[in-house]
Amino acid sequence: MTIHAIKKNINQIAMYIFFLTGCFIILSGTSNKAVLSDKPLGSQFSQPDADTIKRKLFLDQILKLLPVDNISSGHVSFLDTTFNDWLKRTGELPPDFDKMPSIPFLPDPLVIDEGGKNIPVKTKQQWSEKREWMKRELQYYITGTYPPAPNNLQAKILSEKKDDESLIRMVELSFGSNHNAKLLLELMIPPGKGPFPVFMTQWEHRGWAQIAVRRGYVGCVYAGGDDRDDTEKYAEIWSPEYDFTRLMRRAFGASRAIDYLYTLPFIDKGKIGLSGHSRNGKQSLWAAAFDNRITAVVSSSGGSGAEVPWRYASHKYDVEDIALLACAQPAWLHPRLRFFIGRENKLPVDQNLFMALIAPRGLLLSYAKNEIASNAWGIEKAYEASQKVYRFLGNENNVAIRSRPGQHGITATDISAYVDFFDYVFKRSSHKPENKLYYDYSFENWVKQSGEKINPLDYPVKSLDDIQMDAKGKTINNIKDWEVKKATIQKRMQFIIGKEPAGISTPGPISFANNTYQSGGEEFFGSSILRPDTNSVMAKMEISPYAGFGDYLYGTLYYPRNKEALIKNGSAKLPVMVYLHEYDYSKGFSSQYYDHRIQPFFEEMVSKGFAVFTYDMFGFGNRIDEQVLFYQRFPHWSKMGKMINDLEGAIETLVNLNFVDSTKISVAGYSIGATVALYTAALDSRISSVVAVCGFTPMRLDTPQKGTEGIKGYSHLRGILPRLGFLVGNETRIPYDFHEVMASIAPRRLLVIAPEMDKDASLKDINKSIQQSQKIYQLYGRPENLQIFSPVDYNRFSKEMQDETAEWIQNKKMEK
Repeated sequence: MTIHAIKKNINQIAMYIFFLTGCFIILSGTSNKAVLSDKPLGSQFSQPDADTIKRKLFLDQILKLLPVDNISSGHVSFLDTTFNDWLKRTGELPPDFDKMPSIPFLPDPLVIDEGGKNIPVKTKQQWSEKREWMKRELQYYITGTYPPAPNNLQAKILSEKKDDESLIRMVELSFGSNHNAKLLLELMIPPGKGPFPVFMTQWEHRGWAQIAVRRGYVGCVYAGGDDRDDTEKYAEIWSPEYDFTRLMRRAFGASRAIDYLYTLPFIDKGKIGLSGHSRNGKQSLWAAAFDNRITAVVSSSGGSGAEVPWRYASHKYDVEDIALLACAQPAWLHPRLRFFIGRENKLPVDQNLFMALIAPRGLLLSYAKNEIASNAWGIEKAYEASQKVYRFLGNENNVAIRSRPGQHGITATDISAYVDFFDYVFKRSSHKPENKLYYDYSFENWVKQSGEKINPLDYPVKSLDDIQMDAKGKTINNIKDWEVKKATIQKRMQFIIGKEPAGISTPGPISFANNTYQSGGEEFFGSSILRPDTNSVMAKMEISPYAGFGDYLYGTLYYPRNKEALIKNGSAKLPVMVYLHEYDYSKGFSSQYYDHRIQPFFEEMVSKGFAVFTYDMFGFGNRIDEQVLFYQRFPHWSKMGKMINDLEGAIETLVNLNFVDSTKISVAGYSIGATVALYTAALDSRISSVVAVCGFTPMRLDTPQKGTEGIKGYSHLRGILPRLGFLVGNETRIPYDFHEVMASIAPRRLLVIAPEMDKDASLKDINKSIQQSQKIYQLYGRPENLQIFSPVDYNRFSKEMQDETAEWIQNKKMEK
């Protein structure tokens, strides 16, 4: 088999030799400590041991992949400017990931020793033990440790004045050694004797407190935010004994404000609500997790580190992943969290455990559907995980979720809703939160709804080794016989995909001149999503539903500006790449952040004379609402089927465009986009070549022992291919697998990009699939048309991978 050249320098090769040498000296028999030991789970791996060589290899990989620390936004700790400084001072190494359990789904707060003994929490004593474990682990990996509450708090009233009938009181708190720690508070006290509920927030959110005061709350604004931060000094005061991060220092400051509030007779101590937005949403969630006196909390668009779990903020979700956020804001998160870039499934904790610690007190997760740093689907998963804990503790109504349209900003409408939530939890109102979900799917509900039932034993056990065997067990040695088997594979695929309802194809605008509504793109219906922009190199043609593609869909065709005249008169014949995005729920194809940005890739393709066509896939970006009732409308189809249908609609439009070369329509996809590209190319011969980046691992081999989501990721977690759910536990009986999907694309060109560190896939198994598919490519006499590129990287669409994709689609690799 021809394998795509893997780009490794001499140092990288030496590193692997070093690793292999080290593997021979690893001691066996190391047992995991009990999960509820006094030490954090991660501390088992923090001391030098026989696996030091392997752990140093992990660290070398991490350091090569991490961005540079943006120290202008803060230092990693009081003692360390950068992550490298922290490593040198502490001597810390990553854990031995091979010895840590893989937890591909959100950690279960109601399970003790998850990934080990998996003991369910059933008693109050067990829950108390699990709570203490969660507190230790969250401090160890995310927040850092913080001091105990001081016993020497002093309060000095700096000023008081009347504002209308309310009283404004400025207070300075001092505490800690020699009272060196300070915290400025502003209290807004409504008229009356009280006791009053409290609305707490940070300095820059003073206007929020104003709204709450009109509703009978004491507003408490504390200097623990970017506009004024008295807590920054705490790092020096309590160093090196405590290593709490900037956000945890601010959360610690919130608790000191509560210390003071508890001394005031007019405060209703059972009704203290805390809220903050963005980074302040993170600190608010953390503060409530560690301080039981906070009766209710609203995390408003906190994003990663707040309501978006790290597992669902990894690169393939195009949110602020660990690498991005930790390096862009070095002071926010404990440096130890960086060890888990690309290995989020090894992280013993996640954001839903902060939420579990808050239960059964009030918790509202608030976000905007299309904000850049959000993930509606991931937030809903965290909400559902938290519901389990609230049900266990008998107060399910105290956890809520709220979405708003648009981007990151908020209005008085949102703040009023936050006060409404506090009123509900504090029993000042019976106005119950709406808790609208956009991805309200479960496999069990789908089974009830569809009435479907599949017996896995009806399907024979299959391996990956029978690609050249026909139905009678004879070897296939000619193309004609292979085409017969391919039809059978396609039929099996269609069965799992489900029954596509009869529809009508859309020819599209046909020509540039016919696209009369090109100036009325997505902004026509009020989209707020920022898209890749035009420039001197790249122009764009909005394809709207009036002369659009598929079933009334919006798409964008980016094209070379220097060919605009030829495009307009129809004499150009451009090759086209269709780009399919990752699981970017909030933005669709509009990746915007640092190494997530897709615009440079589009510009590179356009500069080489290609057009790039792209759109939001079903359920993402501007199409979140479209998928809400999908299985009520089409219980026997699948979301994968709809995504395939949309891509076929795009191909139909491109084939009909008079300035497109219909023989050169490529599809490149990352993550779910790659999966859709593979499926569609196997079923639609109009696609001339494919690049699939992190798009699959063989389903028959993707068992729970691999530590991945397995086929449950398709059937149970996301509801993309629900019929696969009947085969969970019987993976060897799945009717087809990806080696057959890839073989069905033969002899057309296919590049598989599979990073070595992809936590969601087994490179060994992918290579086995490629080897089997290669037999069919050889049958066509085109083995070079199937290749694999495996960089030393984790699951992402890096610049290196983008360059490989561009070269493949341009056919540059065949010219070398």
